[in-house]
Amino acid sequence: MQRISFVGNEAFRDSTLRGKIRTSESAWYRFLSSDDRYDPDRLNLDRELLRKFYLTEGYADFRVVSAVAELAPNRQGFFITFTISEGERYKFGKVEVSTRFQGLDVDVLKSYLTMAEGDWYDASEVEKTVTALSELVGSLGYAFVEVRPNIRRNKDNLTVDVTFDIQEGPRVYVERINISGNTRTLDKVIRREFRLAEGDAFSTAKVRRSQERLRNLGFFEKVDVSAAPGSAPDKTNLEVQVVEQSTGDISFGAGFSTTSGILGDISIKERNLLGKGQELRLGLSVGTLSTLIDLSFTEPYFLDRPMAVGFDLFRTSNDRQAVASYSDASIGFALRAGWAYSEHTRQTVRYTLRQTDIYNVQPFASQVVQLNAGTSVVSEIAETVAWDTRDTRLNTTKGLLVRNTLAVAGLIGEQYFRTTSDAVYYRSIFEDVVASIGGSIGAVVPYAGSSLRLNNLFFIGGDNLRGFAVGGIGPRDSNTTDALGGTYFYTGTSELSFPIGLPKEIGILGKAFVDVGSLWGLGGPAQFSNTVLTSNTMRVSTGLGIQWISPFGPIRIDYAFPLVKDPWDKTENLRFGFGTRF
Repeated sequence: MQRISFVGNEAFRDSTLRGKIRTSESAWYRFLSSDDRYDPDRLNLDRELLRKFYLTEGYADFRVVSAVAELAPNRQGFFITFTISEGERYKFGKVEVSTRFQGLDVDVLKSYLTMAEGDWYDASEVEKTVTALSELVGSLGYAFVEVRPNIRRNKDNLTVDVTFDIQEGPRVYVERINISGNTRTLDKVIRREFRLAEGDAFSTAKVRRSQERLRNLGFFEKVDVSAAPGSAPDKTNLEVQVVEQSTGDISFGAGFSTTSGILGDISIKERNLLGKGQELRLGLSVGTLSTLIDLSFTEPYFLDRPMAVGFDLFRTSNDRQAVASYSDASIGFALRAGWAYSEHTRQTVRYTLRQTDIYNVQPFASQVVQLNAGTSVVSEIAETVAWDTRDTRLNTTKGLLVRNTLAVAGLIGEQYFRTTSDAVYYRSIFEDVVASIGGSIGAVVPYAGSSLRLNNLFFIGGDNLRGFAVGGIGPRDSNTTDALGGTYFYTGTSELSFPIGLPKEIGILGKAFVDVGSLWGLGGPAQFSNTVLTSNTMRVSTGLGIQWISPFGPIRIDYAFPLVKDPWDKTENLRFGFGTRF
């Protein structure tokens, strides 16, 4: 495709609209994509994508007048021209909820509206509200519900009035759920993802959510759920057609990071073991500074209940000579169980038993480090609750993640109580410009009369406080400069993600950030406190970075410099991370 042009666009530039459609112009960096080839069917999809985009931006009168493809004079490509009519931009006018059901509180229903009078009109928010109201009323015991958005456009004052009319829908029940195409995956693995069962009242919203859950499994190349007439007018059958895809992965990886050095790994994973939806993974990661071997198994529906249960066997080793003049190795296992309270809230309980050996302690190491040499055992039970509304895990544009973990150790071996909490909020400021702010806090406290070993303390610096080296802040031996870890910490980050003028599909974003944090509290015996440098001063750093989601894996480069630091802190300006899988 040599050129894609737009005629009639005043609110958005051509470059913006090119980023909203599927077809793209030919370029050297699109050698892995076929989207730059002319396809009439894709052109029809582009028309619909343009319409959806403008409707989310308030242009209720938008229409695509024509989409014309012309062969270039050199016959080496096509020129595509979209002629559009944007129309005026509308805002929401009156937004109301009406219902004929007795017992429904309209004021409560209004609290589920995602728009307000004066907001720019957004058709996608109308659809989301229809789904939310349908699920809410259905959960209150009203089985046959139909939510109709009555839309009235006021061209005089450029507003759109919306009334969500909640009516009693046709009384239809699900007679049968017929599944076809699953030659390997068991029927029960598919049925347990459905939000309704045979005999339940039919709900379009629940059918749509069931289809989404099936697609999210990653077991199927295609999922299609359709309704078909049942044996009576008030009955319907759900026809579920799936096309299975490979669920086994063998991946090789290579990379480099400032924290772990040169990395290489191999992973063998099966996400649908024996067609039962179970996951089995064996991984090996070898680096110049760290090594990890782990075997994990997960049963997502333990005893046919929506509870994920699994175990992990692991062995790790870390070279910490540059940080604190020692190396450590751990071996152990973990048992875990997790369940969801809602679409966004999840709880996980984990029991871990591990043995850690601190070895290769240098003769010149801190007395605290030398005292920690040898093996120790930790028996820990931890509980984590997370609330996650992020739209994606990578390059997040909106949403909130809040997470809290409580852990207690002491059944055998070391004894302590640990808690950590973290939160991060993302919001899109302008198109392709995303701001985020987040922070974390933590504390680990030994039982009375005991002390904490190095492997159970917090170390701050590097990825969680840019501008400072790994273990760069916190308690430090005044004679050897070894990092000794801390019992209390906090960190905070505010970051702005923005395009740097390159085509969006390349995936390169600029980053500007400010990091703050502190680490204090001595975990070792009190007799060494006179030789330890420590304070709870807030450290502050700022910098710029670049992130590239490349075809070879994510790459991140950050350059930061400290603004506030203690004299004994170890700083680090440049951090680099690169990883890939094949």
